[in-house]
Amino acid sequence: MNDVKPRRIVVIDDSAVQCQRWRQLLLERYGDKAAVELFTDPRAALPALGPDIHLMLLDWEMPGLRGEEVVEEARRRGVNLKRVIITSAHPADQLHRAFDSSGCLAVIEKSEPEQQAAFVMILDSIMRR
Repeated sequence: MNDVKPRRIVVIDDSAVQCQRWRQLLLERYGDKAAVELFTDPRAALPALGPDIHLMLLDWEMPGLRGEEVVEEARRRGVNLKRVIITSAHPADQLHRAFDSSGCLAVIEKSEPEQQAAFVMILDSIMRR
């Protein structure tokens, strides 16, 4: 009998399609080891932020609240920023300039195939912890 509690993964992205893609990837890869929560409204996600988040995937640009603001609120609510991955359609170098000093685990350009391969390796590593 497996008594391992699923790891809480929070996805915040204003694209419902992208949220479903993340959910599908996470559930196909990790099955019942992942408890995936989706938020397309960053403001609605704020009350769900807390230290029990094992991994957070966060879109950089969303209407109403920027990724930087969500990261700051996550920090205030006790989220370990080494468990936060910033995602965006912007080039990776632009993302690194914006987030390298934030303490987040990684920044990933959603549409870049090489970034996707690195992203899967990062996911596997964090899910083993």
